[in-house]
Amino acid sequence: MKITYNREACQGHNRCYMLAPELFDVDDEGYAILRIDGEIPAELEEKAQLAADNCPEYAIELVTE
Repeated sequence: MKITYNREACQGHNRCYMLAPELFDVDDEGYAILRIDGEIPAELEEKAQLAADNCPEYAIELVTE
């Protein structure tokens, strides 16, 4: 499973960071930054799903290959 993040859709609510700080950080303008590149470790998949489900702009998507 991988995370895709649409920076253009992000409004800076930081829910992803609050729910999954292992996967997301916040830049100086308050927008999310992915902390992980590639496959999400199995132990963080639930947090990734929680972050995606709670993004009001649907800027976060989980992709399974």
